[in-house]
Amino acid sequence: MKILLNILVFLLLLFNATGALYGGWSLMMHPDGSGLGMSLIYLDHTSFSSYFLPGFILFCCNGLLSLAVLGLLLFNKPYYPWFVIAQGAILSGWIIIQVLLLRHVVSLHIIMGTTGLFLVLCGVRLLRIRKPE
Repeated sequence: MKILLNILVFLLLLFNATGALYGGWSLMMHPDGSGLGMSLIYLDHTSFSSYFLPGFILFCCNGLLSLAVLGLLLFNKPYYPWFVIAQGAILSGWIIIQVLLLRHVVSLHIIMGTTGLFLVLCGVRLLRIRKPE
């Protein structure tokens, strides 16, 4: 059970990291959103005038941090389930804040929000099945 759960967590973290690194980098390189086919109109209800800062936050908090948690999992650090939970919470929080600020929901929000929720649930389950140390 733990092996299958670790494989699922690995795939979820890799999925999140890949998308966040690509999306964040694209937003930083094309702050007008053109790299991802996004319009600046989406930012009308936010305090952002370009996508650079949201892209930077996405790149770091969901991209790089997911890779770091992936490293903890691969090196089987005893505390990695806590970081899986934290990464899931960060991803879920990112999606919730994004939806509230943009006042718009797309399928990617649902997919990534569900990914964040699964990371939290998997991390909690890993804590429960972990052997006492």
